[in-house]
Amino acid sequence: MKYFITSFLCLLVLPLAAQAKVNIFACEPEWGALAQEIGGDQVDVTVAASARQDPHHIKAKPSLLAAMRKADLVFCNGASLEAGWLPVLQENAARPDTVFLFVADYVTKLGVATKVDRSMGDVHPDGNPHLVTDPRNIMRMAPVVADRLAAIDPAHAAEYQDRASAFHSRWQSLIAGWGKKAASLQGQNVVVYHEGWAYLLDWLKIRQVAALEPKPGIPPSASHLQDVLKSVEGKQIKAILVSPYQNPKAAEWLSEKTGIPVVGLAYTVGGNDRADTLEHLYDDTIDRLIRGQND
Repeated sequence: MKYFITSFLCLLVLPLAAQAKVNIFACEPEWGALAQEIGGDQVDVTVAASARQDPHHIKAKPSLLAAMRKADLVFCNGASLEAGWLPVLQENAARPDTVFLFVADYVTKLGVATKVDRSMGDVHPDGNPHLVTDPRNIMRMAPVVADRLAAIDPAHAAEYQDRASAFHSRWQSLIAGWGKKAASLQGQNVVVYHEGWAYLLDWLKIRQVAALEPKPGIPPSASHLQDVLKSVEGKQIKAILVSPYQNPKAAEWLSEKTGIPVVGLAYTVGGNDRADTLEHLYDDTIDRLIRGQND
């Protein structure tokens, strides 16, 4: 009788084990959204940072340690964006079999420095890490995510590959449409708060003429803002670009002095009410840039 009960319980447990989902720890909202798109119902996704948090500066709090311990796949930006907090989680909570996937290993990076020292500010030696601002980087990662999920969960490999293929095809069409819609932006000038829009500007052929930070990661100073003011005098500037986690005061000061509009871009999924999906993120970004305003 004891053997029968044990066997019966095993039969109940086995189907549950077979249905276990792949646990994904995503460092940023954009990569969590992509993981969910490719993984579908076969994955559970935890995102470490919100859209209103600076991804450079996330606290390695207990809830993230717990999520890391469960993670089958850790999906992050890389290029040192998470250097201040991810290694703590990895060292203290990652399992030996956890798979780590970094976007920066699969895309062409801009601004790779040949020499870096502290006098240069918060410069990343591996290149500009703000990869999300170019939707082509999202598209490039879809098949990579599918491959990683297929290796972790072979039973659903075909589903992951099918979703990635459909995503890639849809994204090619979307990128072409966004490019056509934004054609009027080519050659326009912008001021940025932080060097966080390099990939967006490269994609749309927009020129950055000044940055409000004197050096990356260094808050704007009064003297530097005066220098920026002088540098933009007499130039046609489309907008001053800021992200949700940046203090807008310096941008507002420059706007008051020059009449250049401050345009807050979502930067990532969830950065504003409209940018609630990857597709809507770029829809909203293009629309705000064309209008030169937030709403």
